[in-house]
Amino acid sequence: MNKTKHKENQWGSKLSFLLAMIGSAVGLGNIWRYPYVLYSSGGGAFYIPYLIAILVMGIPFLLLEYGAGYKFKSSITKTIYNIKPKLEYIGWLIPVIVFLILIYYSSIVGLNGIYFVLSLFKGWGANPNDFYSSTLLQSTSSLSGLTYIVPVLAISILIVWGLMWFIAHRDVEKGLGKASSILVPLLFIMMVIVVIFSLTLPGAVIGLKTLFNPNWSLLLNINIWLAAFGQVLFSLSLGMSIALTFASYLPDNSGLSDNVLWVVLANCGFENFAALGVFSILGYMSLNSGTPINQLITQGTGLIFIAYPTVFNILGNWAYILGPLFFLCTFFAGITSTLALIEPASLSIQNKFKISREKAASILCIIGCICALIFSTGMGSYILDITDSFLNNFALLFGILLECLIFGWIYGVDKLIPIFNEKSKFQIGNWWEKIIKYFLPFVIIFIWIGGIGEILTYGNFISIGIKLILSGIIIILPMILTVMPIKNKNFKISEK
Repeated sequence: MNKTKHKENQWGSKLSFLLAMIGSAVGLGNIWRYPYVLYSSGGGAFYIPYLIAILVMGIPFLLLEYGAGYKFKSSITKTIYNIKPKLEYIGWLIPVIVFLILIYYSSIVGLNGIYFVLSLFKGWGANPNDFYSSTLLQSTSSLSGLTYIVPVLAISILIVWGLMWFIAHRDVEKGLGKASSILVPLLFIMMVIVVIFSLTLPGAVIGLKTLFNPNWSLLLNINIWLAAFGQVLFSLSLGMSIALTFASYLPDNSGLSDNVLWVVLANCGFENFAALGVFSILGYMSLNSGTPINQLITQGTGLIFIAYPTVFNILGNWAYILGPLFFLCTFFAGITSTLALIEPASLSIQNKFKISREKAASILCIIGCICALIFSTGMGSYILDITDSFLNNFALLFGILLECLIFGWIYGVDKLIPIFNEKSKFQIGNWWEKIIKYFLPFVIIFIWIGGIGEILTYGNFISIGIKLILSGIIIILPMILTVMPIKNKNFKISEK
């Protein structure tokens, strides 16, 4: 029975693992966040702190999660419990935060699905801005917005969670592995088509010159360096225990270090390639509208759901090809990320309470779908912005810091070095231990303090109330899961 269960929770091949990891990293943030960060943080000059951040934070932290997942072959919760049972609460804190991120993220993926349908006939009309905020979202910051649901938003959320359940409740290879092997290659193919077409548009050069024009003086600004480290942190999904969870499904004798390099290369290559398409289209839009490109540049949902439809409106018949391709691409990017975000909580529940993968995924999908429906209300967009900022800039960073300290100081990352060097061409040395123990905590604390400052200095009574509710969930739910009795006698494992 145990042997069968082990095989069920195992990748069928190295390629399945790699594609799943790439799918988890490549998400909507690569398409709508990175181009704006690159532009606003010095253009071409940004690549210096960006590459340094990849080398000293991105790769080392991914190595940490790979090594821990591969060694313990278990969830973040079970892993931390076996390092020190009194720290189990922290082991639940991280997957709870990640699951909360999944809940609001699913509503954004649903919006991409809606816009894929709209792109088939330019259903956003002549004014994409009004359509998005007023007609579609029916957005308001008033509490009265909670009294009504926008049906099309609710349906899109139900579809996303239905797809997620259909894939996530299956065995790792048959569900997540197979989905990644189909969706990730399609995602890259579609993005290549979108970018190549965008580069041929009149005015594309205007956008590219604006994007890459280096502002070397900004290299002396600490905020640019923090932006680079923050981008790498979120882009590679560091600290979400996704890499740890996925690595726990690896069979023995798998090379770890080499896999990390492939994932980082694919993720960073994708977001830089996507930036070419984004700014080529903005350059075309600037040329046709006569609006300076700096007034068109935005980040987040404004770029995806307002700027792009505006461009497609003036693109002619080509928009009926490029539009659906683009929004299908962003939809696939979102789905692959949601499949990764549900895994840490799912495996943690399986490990402690000894329930099947199918049952764990079903419970989480039902709870998540019900909670996500709040983002289909008139106040949903307002709640989403606050939730996104609070969870990413405060809660998740705190979880990453704790994870770094636990593995670096309590467990001792030097124990993982032989595991990396045994089967990988890329060898790990003592430098890696020093980065995990000293450098990364310092950088994360720096970014975290900046996030706290933004949270404390912004917000009205309603936004403060939302943050307090989120804080209560983050504090209480891990506590409940911690005190609940262990149902699995194998929850406590002996170290290999």
